[in-house]
Amino acid sequence: MDTRTSPIRLRLTQLREVLAHEKVHALLVPSADPHLSEYLPGRWQGREWLSGFTGSMGTLVVTVTEAALFADSRYWEQAEAELAGTGIDLVKIATGTATTFIDWLAGRVPAGETVAVDGQVLGLGLGGQLQRALGAAGVVLRTDLDLLDAIWPDRPALPAQPVYEHLPPMAAQSRADKLASVRDGMARAGATHHFVSTVDDIAWITNLRGSDVTYNPVFLAHLLVEPAGATLFVGDGKIDAALAATLAADGVRLAPYAGAAAALARLGGGDTLLIDPRRVTWGLREKVGTGAAVVEAINPSTLLKSRKTAAEAAFVREAMAEDGAAMCEFYAWFEGALGQERITELTIDEKLSAARARRAGFVGLSFSTIAGFNANGAMPHYRATAESHAVIEGDGLLLIDSGGQYLGGTTDITRVWPIGNVSAAMKRDYTLVLKGTMNLSRARFPRGTLSPMLDSLARFPLWAEGIEFGHGTGHGVGYFLNVHEGPQSISKAVPDAHMAMEPGMITSIEPGVYRPGQWGVRIENLVLNVPAATPEAGAFGDFLEFETLTLCPIDTRCIDRALLRADEIAWLNAYHATVRERLAPRVGGAALAWLTARTQPI
Repeated sequence: MDTRTSPIRLRLTQLREVLAHEKVHALLVPSADPHLSEYLPGRWQGREWLSGFTGSMGTLVVTVTEAALFADSRYWEQAEAELAGTGIDLVKIATGTATTFIDWLAGRVPAGETVAVDGQVLGLGLGGQLQRALGAAGVVLRTDLDLLDAIWPDRPALPAQPVYEHLPPMAAQSRADKLASVRDGMARAGATHHFVSTVDDIAWITNLRGSDVTYNPVFLAHLLVEPAGATLFVGDGKIDAALAATLAADGVRLAPYAGAAAALARLGGGDTLLIDPRRVTWGLREKVGTGAAVVEAINPSTLLKSRKTAAEAAFVREAMAEDGAAMCEFYAWFEGALGQERITELTIDEKLSAARARRAGFVGLSFSTIAGFNANGAMPHYRATAESHAVIEGDGLLLIDSGGQYLGGTTDITRVWPIGNVSAAMKRDYTLVLKGTMNLSRARFPRGTLSPMLDSLARFPLWAEGIEFGHGTGHGVGYFLNVHEGPQSISKAVPDAHMAMEPGMITSIEPGVYRPGQWGVRIENLVLNVPAATPEAGAFGDFLEFETLTLCPIDTRCIDRALLRADEIAWLNAYHATVRERLAPRVGGAALAWLTARTQPI
């Protein structure tokens, strides 16, 4: 294909014509929607449409003369391949939250020129950083333009899927109780009103679910909580009359999705509005009535939903057992079929998804399955496509990262399996990663420890060998909600007070090793923060430890036993005994035989 006439180059040319017409020097296109979601409805996938880069995170900047995509190490190989021939340069950044593009813009856009970004998808906190940096460089920031509309003729409409209720017993807390807890948080902040835009917060508060966002059971809406009621701004027809009446009984009234801005504008004297600067957009903040006072603080619901109740934890354990049984069924088929029939990375996705779909309470996948053989496994966010995928044959390592959404919880698990013969170097990498997973899984720590402080525990066995990985060690996980949930993050993130580890939080533990062009290893379990009984019995305060929730064998054929200590072997054998005990009653035949074989002690 002649890259001079490729779709991406043509779109960039059209955009630059619009920039010239609007007297704008550069356009910033973040990976975001009006709710600052991780997974975006089609209407706001403008960064992907304009650049061709399909990764879930990345920031695009297009100026009158150049274009750059900013992405972290999880996407470097993918981005280099997808940006080839487009005229867009890849700028490698340290982490997904790095704001390198701000300095890039401030250093390249001449003083007196204008940078545009759609304020409806620009985070408030990020917008403040951008405005300060550009202002210092003498550059004007415009946030009132959505320039993609002018060049995107088939831009998708808003999603229209219906909203449904998450019902008891899985919905273990009532809507009224959740609203009361949110209002308690408002009162502590001195607020009379609270505006919520993040869709998982809204789904949690209202006990509603939807399918507007791929893999996450959420729906597009805004919520304004008042002292004696709440208004849910949602698309027409998405909530039927019966559900609307149920909501009304709890003081939740419905309003058109587009009406949120006007409602904010009506706030005035005597009103104090609580907003979360990390979870609301610049454009909506600008709409708040000038007479209203504004308090910026974390959404109370973000903290509340991160701490699963005992009832929710019980349902999560059940979901984990169903998920584990599905994986036993799949892996029994896989090992039996390997070498007997053609299996590709796409086959793995198809068969594993089908096994999950047969389990009780399954709703859908929690993210796109990653099945990466050898070199493909070295790309942390790899995804096989019909045009590009590997056949599972020969020798090497197969990495499978997958998860499901169940009415009683959300799962996320990574395992690595040997295919044919595996080398000593592969076994070394595998065992070092396993040591990192176990090291953090066995940790005890004071309640309130900031989650980033735990990150080095998983990295220590790798660091000792001069090995590092570029992604975080662990992310929070929702309760039949987003597979990536805050506020806790076991990573190199700069800690803040909201990252304190509290009982009931569910977090992933997933260290890795990635050797580009060769193989990747990642071993991931989900863990629950539970009280720890310490020898000092509270003399130094309350301590927490992790209960491993994920139930699936960790392959022992890839282990270099010489690298494991006796206590590590004991932990692994005890874990496998638990997996066998919990899953054996749920499987039979080949799946039970596979489970028994793969959980034998070493």
